Amino acid sequence: MSIQTLSGLKRGSVAVVGAAESDLGQVAQGSTPLDLMAQASVRALDDCGLTLKDVDGLFVAATQVRMGPMALAEYLRIKPKYFDGTIIGGSSFMTHVAHAQAALQLGLCNVALITYGSTQRSVSRAAASPREFNPFESPYRPILPISAYAMAAARHMHEFGTTRENLAEVAVAARQWALMNPKAWEKEPLSIEQVLNARMVSYPFTVRDCCLVLDGGGAIVMTRADRAKSLKQKPAYVLGVGEALSHANISSMPDFTVTAAVESGAKAYAMAKVKPSEVNMLSLYDAFTITPILFLEDLGFCPKGEGGRFVSGGNIAPGGKLAVNTSGGGLSYCHPGMYGLLVMIEAIRQIRGECGQRQVNHCDIALAQGNGGVLSSECTVLFGSENTLS
Repeated sequence: MSIQTLSGLKRGSVAVVGAAESDLGQVAQGSTPLDLMAQASVRALDDCGLTLKDVDGLFVAATQVRMGPMALAEYLRIKPKYFDGTIIGGSSFMTHVAHAQAALQLGLCNVALITYGSTQRSVSRAAASPREFNPFESPYRPILPISAYAMAAARHMHEFGTTRENLAEVAVAARQWALMNPKAWEKEPLSIEQVLNARMVSYPFTVRDCCLVLDGGGAIVMTRADRAKSLKQKPAYVLGVGEALSHANISSMPDFTVTAAVESGAKAYAMAKVKPSEVNMLSLYDAFTITPILFLEDLGFCPKGEGGRFVSGGNIAPGGKLAVNTSGGGLSYCHPGMYGLLVMIEAIRQIRGECGQRQVNHCDIALAQGNGGVLSSECTVLFGSENTLS
């Protein structure tokens, strides 16, 4: 089958040269999402030796800020030549990478800043991400987005024999990685029994199957590959990108067990000219324990239906078969509403070899998978070290 990649984008033509989080967890009282975006942006620029004066491309997605690029440009007192406010949920930032690559290649900008901030813990998730009324779903009073992902998990269990213990393995592995990350919110070990016996939220999910609700944000800085080599940090080159939309509401998802990551991943692999077997670590959006299982299947790391068994026995935990969510993920590290930017930051740091105790050996290719809405948008980015360009 022929895969249509994003036309004109060239493997390794651009790189991420700076990456940083804002403060995470519960931030200082009175902080705004724009404060966190600015904080992360300055830190990311300092990471690569650039300043706000160098930024001429701005990419912003947020649920708490209307007209994000305009608001942040005013806040930072910059006047970007190119800007983008595409918002498709937690995968928005992977899409921004693709759009920034296009803009950089065409010379529409020279330094692209992608950033995000959220104070959802401080103001409550409901206030930070209000739900739209859906006449086909809202009358049934679902607990969204939890119930939507719970339906996908229940269907996977019914169709393939996946168990609650399999789901719990995802949370336990994430916690083991988080214990090696000084920035992770969770600091205590977690067992399968603790996941299973925690408060039930929406079957089959207990509260430990669900992501954290925290404040936080992040930023990455991108530029063309020729310039990237002259900056402070080792570049993480963009080898491949892929984007796909499936639906908006869970009641319109064609198959609860198959996500649009099948399409986005195929596009990214084709552009990067790599196979799943060549990927050294995965940074997968884990809003709930079912999502890494679905993405492992749909991105080609195990057959459809085998994801639950694949994650079992510590296979994705430290020392396991495949390094997955080495930061601790949205389940144990940080999940500030839309998590995709932090998903990429961990992949970038693994490529740069700066993850300390949790560093993956010889990490030359890292995959970051973004997920938006209720399994609605899927975007894949493959990052590579300089070794992958030869």
